[in-house]
Amino acid sequence: MRTRSRGRTLPRTTTRVALGLALLVVPATAVAATTLRDAPHRPAAAHHAPAPVRAATDLDDPAKKEIAMQLVSSAENSSLDWKAQYGYIEDIGDGRGYTGGIIGFTSGTHDMRELVELYTRRKPDNVLAKYLPALREVDGGDSHDGLDPGYPGDWKKAARDPAFQKAQNDERDRLYFGPAVEQGKADGIGALGQFAYYDALVVHGGGDDRTGFPAIRERALAKADPPSRGGDEKTYLNAFLDARVWAMRQEEAHSDTSRVDTAQRVFLKNGNLALHTPLTWKVYGDSYHID
Repeated sequence: MRTRSRGRTLPRTTTRVALGLALLVVPATAVAATTLRDAPHRPAAAHHAPAPVRAATDLDDPAKKEIAMQLVSSAENSSLDWKAQYGYIEDIGDGRGYTGGIIGFTSGTHDMRELVELYTRRKPDNVLAKYLPALREVDGGDSHDGLDPGYPGDWKKAARDPAFQKAQNDERDRLYFGPAVEQGKADGIGALGQFAYYDALVVHGGGDDRTGFPAIRERALAKADPPSRGGDEKTYLNAFLDARVWAMRQEEAHSDTSRVDTAQRVFLKNGNLALHTPLTWKVYGDSYHID
């Protein structure tokens, strides 16, 4: 069960951008050795091969994407088992009606309605199709009119259907994950920065208000340039996380900023711009680890 509440702004939009390019340069080092005449003999030092440098990969790499899902689930559901959240649903009292699924689709902010519409296009006789008129009516508010009492139970039934699980995955990617990665690539930031974008989109949405993802990014751009504009990646990401924390504190539901302070900021401080494992972090005081 979701143990932490969080809100989202209206409306949600997505931004599609061109892909950026990254260049990894590894310098070579030459080493010379000299033997002194009449020096006492010493055994030759063992030569150890340098530790392999792990190539930086974007967040849409399957292994990195799995990490992203677990990181978000630790904050959203206090669990790394994100696949167990397809059937999650409750009203967390944030003014957005029902919150459900793997990234917290809500009945008050369009994406839950769009999810059920997609599911119904693919499988017209599904158990949630009968709630579409009600979902269209309550979209934009916190009402349960036409949804109670059966909707939560039917959502849980639908969550056992692979078609509904796939619909959740696809809508997550279309609305949040895909746009975050694309914008991150365009800004020249690596997997950690792309994850910071994704987490911000999941929580704040892509709306045009002052706490939506576009506004958070613009606030960061006013303080630092991203690598695509010649800026330092770590400096820019610090500015983005500062802007993110500011946005979170504008709503009571976001007053705990540990998903940034003791997670993303920790990775950044350690210089882990590629989001390499192992990863250790805390959210709301709970500790997590990925090998």
